[in-house]
Amino acid sequence: MFRVTKEIDFCYGHRLLNYDGKCKHLHGHNGKAVIVLEGAQLDHRGMVVDFSDIKKHVAGWIDANLDHRMILHEADPIVPILQDMGEPMFLVSENPTAESIAKLIYDFAKSHRLPVKEVSLWETFNSYATYRED
Repeated sequence: MFRVTKEIDFCYGHRLLNYDGKCKHLHGHNGKAVIVLEGAQLDHRGMVVDFSDIKKHVAGWIDANLDHRMILHEADPIVPILQDMGEPMFLVSENPTAESIAKLIYDFAKSHRLPVKEVSLWETFNSYATYRED
């Protein structure tokens, strides 16, 4: 089995609903998504996936949709206020935890037929969550 890994740095803000801790307040992170792709065979170029293809598809999507945006639950009461202000947001149907953001990126990569094995989202320098299908 061959494996390649691409790290993508981006900044985002969020807050968690129904949570009793610091993350219940609006705040931001310098995050890092780590995308792991695997394949039993290499393509005609001798690659699992070209790193530039990962950058083009996944990093491009992260840059356009998540970077420097508030990632918020669609029912968050702050959403209408931020919309009125023209603030960039990405709305999700689940609490925007590191776990759910890792799955969001995984699902995007998979939908673009990339052989994604797992995605980890580093929320801080020493805390991350990983999503992979078994």
